[in-house]
Amino acid sequence: MSRNDRGLSPIIIVLIVLLALAGLAVFLILRQHNALSRSTSAAGRRPHVSAEQAAYFPSLVFADLRMSAAVNFLGDTVTYLDGNVTNQGAKRVRRVDVELNFLDSLNQVVLRETAYPLAGRSKPLQPGETLAFRVTFDHMPADWNQAPPRVKPVYVEF
Repeated sequence: MSRNDRGLSPIIIVLIVLLALAGLAVFLILRQHNALSRSTSAAGRRPHVSAEQAAYFPSLVFADLRMSAAVNFLGDTVTYLDGNVTNQGAKRVRRVDVELNFLDSLNQVVLRETAYPLAGRSKPLQPGETLAFRVTFDHMPADWNQAPPRVKPVYVEF
């Protein structure tokens, strides 16, 4: 019996299984990162913002916002927002929630998302410290203008 008569060799089967497992691992890692960067509170509501918290919003500076996209192993396009947040205030920040407004060519909001750039971080953002963050999006509107969103802090926790 020749090699072709036996079907797939065990080495090829093992390679196929390993590739499938690697693809599954990448998919699960991306899903976990997406959940951390855009998780919602248990109640699904934004906490009340005090006057002190609202006054601190200008101290949180978002810069170097860049959009990119990649095709995952399923053939779907995943869009990324990468940027930096700097704490220019005098307090340690444990949590910050931001509203991301994506616009169309007429400057109308076509997608509004809430993101949590400090999610999964064990230590607070210290005064003067800058943190790089990434938020992922599975689906973007067709009429989105391809520009980074407008970022507006909506909650901060010290």
